[in-house]
Amino acid sequence: MEFRSHMKLALEQARLAADRGEVPVGAVIVGPDGQVVAADGNRTRELNDPTAHAEILTLREACKAARSERLPDHDLYVTLEPCAMCAAALAAARIRRVYYGASDPKSGGVAHGARVFTHPQAHHTPEVYDGIGASESEQLLKQFFAERR
Repeated sequence: MEFRSHMKLALEQARLAADRGEVPVGAVIVGPDGQVVAADGNRTRELNDPTAHAEILTLREACKAARSERLPDHDLYVTLEPCAMCAAALAAARIRRVYYGASDPKSGGVAHGARVFTHPQAHHTPEVYDGIGASESEQLLKQFFAERR
């Protein structure tokens, strides 16, 4: 199957999150047939839930659609490097690939911080591809925080 990035849809979800007053992070999960099975943005404030990150919300939706807690043939596209909580959930779900945009030196859990996927206790290590749509992802985040300062 030919590679097709779904980062554009993840960026749209990030913009929608920003419009709701959420930190602009968007995520998309693609199933084995290359079709989008879940797409969402951060909703921590809206749902009063610190776990309502874009990755967690899309994992929940994709697992429900797959009728399984594991997604070994699914891929995640997310605009920001997943935090340690999200990376651990992605490992638990056995997600196949993670594509992310902007790096997160402060709170990231993949290439920074906890580096969950390289930890000896990680149950699964997905393939990771970074920098996809990074400049647009970074710009969304910078603009969002600049407007709040």
